Amino acid sequence: MDVKVGFVIVCLCTLAITSSEAGIPKCCMNTKSDIRPRILMNVQRWEMQESNSACDIQALVLYVKNFKKPVCAHPNLKRKLKTILKIKDQIARQRPS
Repeated sequence: MDVKVGFVIVCLCTLAITSSEAGIPKCCMNTKSDIRPRILMNVQRWEMQESNSACDIQALVLYVKNFKKPVCAHPNLKRKLKTILKIKDQIARQRPS
């Protein structure tokens, strides 16, 4: 009986850690400022990492198609990224289905 209770407690603790913010955050440790436009064209989504949270630096986190890990870009590339994604969207709208 004691082994079963201990096992249930361990399972519940594991579930609580993995499903909440209690885990270790994944932060960019450094950023790249020389990212090619071809990579920016393949960005599927992006988010800003703020320096006032659990992470030390501010970064633009890019999730690129066919990349296993996100790319940590310098926040100054945000304007360039938005421009490229806007052009990409306009091109996609012009193509007939």
